[in-house]
Amino acid sequence: MERKVIVIVGPTCSGKSDIAFNIAKKFDTEIISADSRQIYKQLNIGTAKPSNEQLRLVKHHFINELDLENVFDASKFEIKGLKIIEELFSKNKLPIVCGGTGLYIKALIDGIISTVPNDITLRQDLLNKRLIFGNEYIYNELKKVDPKAAEKMLPQNWKRIIRALEVFHITGNSILDIQKNLLRDKNIVFLQFGLRWNREILYNRINKRVNNMIEAGLVEEVKKILEMGYDKNLFSLNTVGYKEIIDYLEGKFSIDKAIELIKRNTRRYAKKQFTWFNKDKRIFWLDINDKSEFDSITNKIIDISQTN
Repeated sequence: MERKVIVIVGPTCSGKSDIAFNIAKKFDTEIISADSRQIYKQLNIGTAKPSNEQLRLVKHHFINELDLENVFDASKFEIKGLKIIEELFSKNKLPIVCGGTGLYIKALIDGIISTVPNDITLRQDLLNKRLIFGNEYIYNELKKVDPKAAEKMLPQNWKRIIRALEVFHITGNSILDIQKNLLRDKNIVFLQFGLRWNREILYNRINKRVNNMIEAGLVEEVKKILEMGYDKNLFSLNTVGYKEIIDYLEGKFSIDKAIELIKRNTRRYAKKQFTWFNKDKRIFWLDINDKSEFDSITNKIIDISQTN
């Protein structure tokens, strides 16, 4: 039997979770969430998690599993995600992957550099040099030793640059060559579907969602997180919606300004997500302009999946 996985991607607020839920109910299966923030138990309103009813009716993986101080990344998602997929195959279930964190999707489908260990001393040295000399300095360091990789990056991609330098100094090889030679014989067919909205309509949906989050108690949620003693500088809290409210609570600007910034930053994030996914020519794009089309989009994904 062909081992298929349905993958639903797209920008934030595009309806991915609802459509994935509809498909999962149809096939009596489970959903693997590829959202880097929904995994945290304390981040609820601002991450637009599936409803409690949806979570009750369909099992979702990588939602509400970690506390804020824990760090979860693409390599961990790849390893655990593939394990869950294999478990679902063993139960004759069709895995559904849904999310907007592009690097997680790429790691699951194409693999990510997790075989090369970290060099803590080297990494700290590179981090210190970045703080002192800036992003351009470490970018130029990469250009000296691995120009091929540098061509694929921008100076502001400093985390990727540091990892590329780390991989080169540990292995003597370009990170691109290692990625190319990384064999992942999974015998899995990933069918990717992207939800594509008219930009103006999507932005209006985002603005409305932010208003709903505020009404639902986003400010109170952030207050509670800080009162619990969590450090505002945690990686998990460096998230659109939370960092703006933290700044508001610290008196840096008004609540109206915070709401305006959340809307703007969410729209910018949506644009970045679409740019990322649009580069992957394997994605089958489905145009959508209204929530009323969710059922027809669901049926279309099911039909295509059964014939491919």
